[in-house]
Amino acid sequence: MSLLVKKNRATLPSLVSDFFDNGRLFPSVFDLDTNLFDLDGGSLLVPNANIVESEKDFHIELAAPGLDRKDFKVEVDNGVLSISAKKEEEKKEENKNYKRREFSYNSFSRSFTLPENCHSDKIDAKYENGLLKVTLPKKEVTVSKPVKEIKVS
Repeated sequence: MSLLVKKNRATLPSLVSDFFDNGRLFPSVFDLDTNLFDLDGGSLLVPNANIVESEKDFHIELAAPGLDRKDFKVEVDNGVLSISAKKEEEKKEENKNYKRREFSYNSFSRSFTLPENCHSDKIDAKYENGLLKVTLPKKEVTVSKPVKEIKVS
């Protein structure tokens, strides 16, 4: 029993990065293994997921520091668990000679195909200390007995 994971990020093989990044010509421009939209280091990258299966449930952990509980959206639709977060910030600075406003918008999305033995109505999510923990309880799967043929005499 395992969860199928769909990552919503695109990366190129390191072979391509090694070809273009020889250390002499624009090494930071051709580093294709990194997120191309993370130019200033402030963008929110897609967090990796730790998935653990126990006898009673599945646990998914996502490290997403710097967010609040209200930033997360956890949904189940047609056997797919979607975890997304969106954070919007606005900084204002007013001085006698100038005004400055900065905006930042960060988001990510992860999707997981749920196994058949997952009880999707009882999923629980908690966020504390920069770690989102999602618990997916298992439901008991009844094993049907094989068909027994009875000879007619």
